[in-house]
Amino acid sequence: MSRIGKLPISIPQGVTVTVNKDNSVTVKGPKGELNQKVDPDIKVETGGGKVTVSRPTNQKRHRSLHGLYRALINNMIIGVSKEFKIEQEVIGVGYKAESKGQILDMSLGYSHDIDFELPPEVKVEARTERRSNPIITLTSNDKQLIGQVAAKIRSLRKPEPYKGKGIKFVKETLRKKAGKSATTTK
Repeated sequence: MSRIGKLPISIPQGVTVTVNKDNSVTVKGPKGELNQKVDPDIKVETGGGKVTVSRPTNQKRHRSLHGLYRALINNMIIGVSKEFKIEQEVIGVGYKAESKGQILDMSLGYSHDIDFELPPEVKVEARTERRSNPIITLTSNDKQLIGQVAAKIRSLRKPEPYKGKGIKFVKETLRKKAGKSATTTK
């Protein structure tokens, strides 16, 4: 058995999980609604306040899908009940970030500003306090989508290894390189 796939998922108060005839799972909660298509070989059942995922055989493909769909359904349930939040820090002299509705306007040291349009499912907030770096906060009920958007924002200016300038996740630790060192000649 898959160690992750065999664990039942408990459904919190206020969240409803329905398995449709086309083997898709719909999860509704206070923070929104999410839908996930499930492979026809994987069986999803609800009952007793829990969701269980099972597989027909012990083939490698079925074992991998078993844990995958259990994790996806678990993330959907967490997302519609609590929401996911990712914070990113913009480090660099003159680097700025400002949110205008669903558009994130960033100045990242290029010759032009970058206007990044976010999907409607992701909410953005950019704040800059005195004497600190701008912080970009993304919130969404879809973990996969918010991770993809955060990775795309980070790819606009990855942190460079010498001074650390760029966009990084708030709790990310960067390994810095030493750079050139002066040598003495005799």
